[in-house]
Amino acid sequence: MSEAPAAEKKPEPAGPRVKWNVEHLKSSYVNFANANSTREEVVMNFGLNNSWDRSQPELEIELAHRIVMSPFAAKRLAELLNRLVAEYESRHGELK
Repeated sequence: MSEAPAAEKKPEPAGPRVKWNVEHLKSSYVNFANANSTREEVVMNFGLNNSWDRSQPELEIELAHRIVMSPFAAKRLAELLNRLVAEYESRHGELK
């Protein structure tokens, strides 16, 4: 048997194959996010703003998740989100 031409070969994966374990996966809807950082970590809080009355003097945000990661992981996340938003806008138009 002869090998397939180079153009027909599938590219080799760049790293190990990832198997997603979703046994304990939970989905949440959030409409609020806040982030801060130190030299060693980035902390992101996610929650829900149930108040639809913008004239209230105070809003209560129900925080549901706190994600703590290294600045290196945060940078990779930022790059991933930038690519995701760019893809979204190329399909559906600019977000304003």
